[in-house]
Amino acid sequence: MPFQDIIREIMETHGLSQEKLAEAIGVHQTTVGQWLLGKKKPGYDSILALYEKFGIEPNLLFGIE
Repeated sequence: MPFQDIIREIMETHGLSQEKLAEAIGVHQTTVGQWLLGKKKPGYDSILALYEKFGIEPNLLFGIE
């Protein structure tokens, strides 16, 4: 599953907007928007925050099983 879909799934599961997800992991809302469009990929700090807040294994974000 592409990382954009995983980000969307996190947002849907937790009832988060782009803005609320951004606040939860310490990035700008535009950054989340760029992830969802596939223009950017989460950096190390964001990957770590996604893991700590939502339990998403870093490898899953990039399709590594």
